[in-house]
Amino acid sequence: MNTPADTVPAGLDAYAALDKRLLAAVRGINILSTVSWPASLEDRMIEEYGKGQYSLPEVTYKKPDLSDVRKELVAIESEASNGDPIGEYLRRTAESWRIAAEMLEAVGTDGVTAPSIQLYGKPGDVIPGSDRSNLDAAHYFVELSDELGADLQDDDIVTNISSEVLRADLSKVLDEFFGQGVIGVEVDNDLTAKAAAGATRIRLRGGTRFSQYDRHQLLNHEAFVHSLTALNGRAQPLLASLARTSPRVTATQEGLAVFAELMSGAIDIARLKRISLRILALDMALNGADFVEVYRYFNRCGQSVADSFHSAQRVFRGVPLTGGSAFAKDNVYLSGLMDVHTFFRWALKERRMDLLRYLFAGKMTLGDVMSLEPYFQSGAIVAPRWLPPWMQHVHGLAGKLAFSLFINRVRMSKVEAGTLSTGV
Repeated sequence: MNTPADTVPAGLDAYAALDKRLLAAVRGINILSTVSWPASLEDRMIEEYGKGQYSLPEVTYKKPDLSDVRKELVAIESEASNGDPIGEYLRRTAESWRIAAEMLEAVGTDGVTAPSIQLYGKPGDVIPGSDRSNLDAAHYFVELSDELGADLQDDDIVTNISSEVLRADLSKVLDEFFGQGVIGVEVDNDLTAKAAAGATRIRLRGGTRFSQYDRHQLLNHEAFVHSLTALNGRAQPLLASLARTSPRVTATQEGLAVFAELMSGAIDIARLKRISLRILALDMALNGADFVEVYRYFNRCGQSVADSFHSAQRVFRGVPLTGGSAFAKDNVYLSGLMDVHTFFRWALKERRMDLLRYLFAGKMTLGDVMSLEPYFQSGAIVAPRWLPPWMQHVHGLAGKLAFSLFINRVRMSKVEAGTLSTGV
């Protein structure tokens, strides 16, 4: 277990000061709460949609004035631009917060769409190292899920765990892992998502029933990635901003969280389908589909009325509901997963497990892990105190990744040809 230094390493005081200014500047930027919908509106509209009464929800937003914040962020960007890896980290982080501020000041208009795509990408973006797009991957997982759903028997997945029971269960597990009271678990009746995680608090949507799959996903996704990296980031003596998810690290954070589900066995094909459907729905909205059309799409794909409404709401947060606009955050889950998976495979191939551990020292991009490596080695950025359970079993992780690394060399076309020729 590593203990962070009490003071900033010599010669890095200017970076620490810039980092403090950055955190102070963005304290009032709350992306999801600014674009979220009132729970009362959702409840009423879900009831109407359940009766077949479809109309576009009437959503109003409170536009924040972030002009002073943007000015400070521009100044930080300028002062941090000196070519050093830490300076570059601060510059890019400040830049992403500035773009987010511009996005939030346009809340309720189509002006949200472009900056959200700048921050989170769009469905048609090409996957690095491939000639396929995020949209292609989404189609693949949806089609595979549909095929498996037609061929496999019901997994008997039942949602029989109340939010209160799950709260008590998660509290016990987290107290044992992180220490008594380090992370609290609460039930929030106004929460739109099923769950949300901060450094010291995980919220569960009230009145919701959860399955055992949900429980495993929440532990590995929310607690052992989002909360864990925030806690490790808080222990950093130099860059306290590593405790907060800046817009530029969202793809890596969410990709790492879904990867954690994959490595811990907490993900199923239905979960991949839900993630993929959101990307297809984003593409629909950007190409002109309105809220009701996107809702009906989710409903046709097998989601309940409430889940279809919540899924459509995610696509249209902060933007007009008439089509052509979208809030692009859900684009990052699949692309982030593929990027993180590729990074883990590369690190294994290069025998760089140290880089994989650094990834949990705070909230950073894959590029940050590489560029900030000298500061990890010097101790200016400290190694993570906590690692997820699946990362603590290096041989098991290496086995899974080694197999995937080798099996990717097998060409399916040759396997199919061989199977056909032998009559199997």
